[in-house]
Amino acid sequence: MSDYLEQKIKHAPRSPGVYLMKDAEGGILYVGKARDIRSRIRAYFGGTDSRVMVPFLVSRIGDIDFIVTETEKEALILENNLIKEHRPRYNVFFRDDKTYFHIRLDPRERFPRFQLVRRPKKDGARYFGPYPSSGQARETLRFLQPIFPLRTCGNAELSGRKRPCLEHEIGRCPAPCCGLIDAAAYDGLVKDATAFLEGREKGLVADLRGRMQGAAERMDFEAAVVLRDRIAAIEATLEKQRMATVAATDQDVFGVYREDDMTQICAVLIRSGNIIGQKVFPLIKVGGETSEILSALIKRFYDGEVYIPAEIVLPEDMEDRDVIAEWLTDKKGRAVSIVTPQKGRGAALLAMAQQNAKNIFRTERLAKDNPEEALKLLMERLSLKKRPERIECFDISNIGGALAVGSMVTFVSGLPDKAGYRRYKIRTVEGADDYAMMYEVLKRRYGKKENLPDLIMVDGGKGQLGVAVSVMRDVAVEGIDVIAIAKEKSDLPGGSRLRGPTQVAKDHDRIYLPGRKNPVNLSRFPTALFLLQRIRDEAHRFAVSYHRQLRDKRDAESLLDAVPGLGEAKKKAVLQYFGDVSHVGAASKEDLQKVEGIGKATAEQIYDFLRK
Repeated sequence: MSDYLEQKIKHAPRSPGVYLMKDAEGGILYVGKARDIRSRIRAYFGGTDSRVMVPFLVSRIGDIDFIVTETEKEALILENNLIKEHRPRYNVFFRDDKTYFHIRLDPRERFPRFQLVRRPKKDGARYFGPYPSSGQARETLRFLQPIFPLRTCGNAELSGRKRPCLEHEIGRCPAPCCGLIDAAAYDGLVKDATAFLEGREKGLVADLRGRMQGAAERMDFEAAVVLRDRIAAIEATLEKQRMATVAATDQDVFGVYREDDMTQICAVLIRSGNIIGQKVFPLIKVGGETSEILSALIKRFYDGEVYIPAEIVLPEDMEDRDVIAEWLTDKKGRAVSIVTPQKGRGAALLAMAQQNAKNIFRTERLAKDNPEEALKLLMERLSLKKRPERIECFDISNIGGALAVGSMVTFVSGLPDKAGYRRYKIRTVEGADDYAMMYEVLKRRYGKKENLPDLIMVDGGKGQLGVAVSVMRDVAVEGIDVIAIAKEKSDLPGGSRLRGPTQVAKDHDRIYLPGRKNPVNLSRFPTALFLLQRIRDEAHRFAVSYHRQLRDKRDAESLLDAVPGLGEAKKKAVLQYFGDVSHVGAASKEDLQKVEGIGKATAEQIYDFLRK
């Protein structure tokens, strides 16, 4: 660090504000905010900031500018504006892929109408939403139009039309253009539609029921029938289209899924206690703490013309949570809270959002999967002897050594070959010795030396790799590449304030090769890494499913063992007849007596025992 920069940091202000880190040519590398600028800057150069990107950033800093603000909230707003203007390389810059859709209703018009718009404006109209896609917004309009039949024509058509259009003929417009509905009645339709869009369905239905009853008492049965059908349509649609939550409030629940330096975020949108959809954000390909990425995304996302809910639910706390909440409260004009629930309904919603983020990430990766490129990269990056057209992967599943099983899955040309899947019951190993179990499975597979693969992969680290190499040597099989894949966990730095049960783990898959001390990191080659992860996950799924199958069978048989008077021969006959214990439990006494050797008394004993 130059003397000039050292002196500048030494005399940096101790107040809230923004700092701009620049390179030697004056280009802005990073924009940050701080409650105490000097203390924050010193953390970069003193080694207390452990973010991955910091050493790279610090090595390029040639100058630092400071902008002092009165409050931390002002610093946050200024930071946001500067990042949008300069788009610094080392900031997490969120690029949204699309704009929300809203339904617009302008009460100032003579006869208001529904309009689908992308960007709300401060023009006095009412905007409802947001809807994550045009399809969802149009589906809502398709529901609204027959139930609340507001006009669909433009203002020019409204003033120039002389007779009702087709929309009126099919019952989708009351024809205000021709005076077939008065302003008061039309205004009532607008108010009902507004109540529905605001989420006040219960009050609306109660009001409609009162009006229906009044119409019936006045013997205006035609009006009563219209109101009855409107009530039925609202109730049926709500039952079908909306999933209720407990708290009748507006929430955005953010789920996060990370693999190495890739982060997928999605938000579950809750309005008036109902889940109306989700917002999927573009994949973020940058390192850093999850809390830092969330902070950047929240600030960029809600800085636009987007609806701000009363509560924002996050999987991790943020260092600047309070100041962001204060800023959002000012923007909304009402209190906005940012929470990280640890239990209850909030935690359940958060878990759902987390799972959605993971599914989105996996689906996107699968959609972009390129087996040809993956196999080529694997051969190059792992220095394999030949292109791994046929890959066999092994995994072990057991609980404390009980019902231990092994699995083998086969991928050919980067795709699963189900005909090549195999399951193994562990025969020779007692207790929980995964290495010995893997040795047994591999030796049973390759001892025959038939249909050998190009690449053998085992789920585990150096130990499992050593087992695989030993088996190949013992069965005298040569010329086949062997690798192991294992997940390494890196502890997140920082205090306990940012830790909690919902902390997003940062797990990194590493590839171990024979004769190499350090594992290979394929995170820079996601196509190749994802193929190996898919194969490993499939081997794990196959092993676990077999283990569960054996466990369920054991549990079922042990249940029948407890039936009084049911010996081994009769138990075997019952299981052979019905297939499994669930069918036995569903059988009647008469059905049980159809089993050879099962009389009336034994059938009653089995029937009564299983129903206890």
